[in-house]
Amino acid sequence: MNPGNGSRSGAALTKSALGLLAAMAITCLPAPVGWAAEGEAQNILKAMADYVGRQDNLSLKYDADVEVVTPAVEKIQFSASGDVTMSRPNKFRITRTGGYADVELISDGSKVTVYDRGGNRFAQVPAAGSFDEVVDRLRTEAMLELPGADLLLSKPYEELMGGVLEGKHIGRGVVEGVECEHLAFRNLDTDWQIWVEVGDRPLPRKYVITSKAVGAAPQYTLRLRDWKTGVSPASDAFAFKPPEGSSGVAITLLKDIDEIPAGIVPGGAK
Repeated sequence: MNPGNGSRSGAALTKSALGLLAAMAITCLPAPVGWAAEGEAQNILKAMADYVGRQDNLSLKYDADVEVVTPAVEKIQFSASGDVTMSRPNKFRITRTGGYADVELISDGSKVTVYDRGGNRFAQVPAAGSFDEVVDRLRTEAMLELPGADLLLSKPYEELMGGVLEGKHIGRGVVEGVECEHLAFRNLDTDWQIWVEVGDRPLPRKYVITSKAVGAAPQYTLRLRDWKTGVSPASDAFAFKPPEGSSGVAITLLKDIDEIPAGIVPGGAK
């Protein structure tokens, strides 16, 4: 998900929000004296982006939480987990398993397969071009969001900083036992935070997007772990063999494979 566009999740693709009173209280608090200048936040983010962007091969596991606000102003969170294996310029295998969908996206460099494991059906679309181009096409043409895609682009810094009004280096935090630099950025419609691993592997470990333009400010939270870089994937890592009994369908028939079940939000908005 791109924080600059003010939408929810990725794939593409997305968000825990503060209650109204809590939000009002927080906005009245003075900024900690230790907050660093904006340039430092940008430098840390740029180092992370450059490091991820130059990894030809990588893999990771992730956990994602997406919040929705119902017409009754009830906040509900949905969770999913998955794996990412990627080989630049344009091969990847991404899984997402949640309570309402079990999906796999595979690109062999020439076509992308979207496989609905729960329904045992799949769709395939041409996917020539770079990973960045494939991500953009899936978003615009198939309304599919790849989890954490904005962090994996060849030039993620430019994508992340689009529309940023302000950035801060908050300090340090620990995500799943890993010490990280904590950065916070503000856009017109969203606030977003990212935790970047300290040291010579500046990898993103946590990513939170708050949708300020949506009532009750829902959040999308992504935690990334078990990073592996520089390891060549297996020769069949990006191959798709239709499972027995599966059926090929038009990609427009796979619109029910989202993280959020139908009927939670009118019109499918999140």
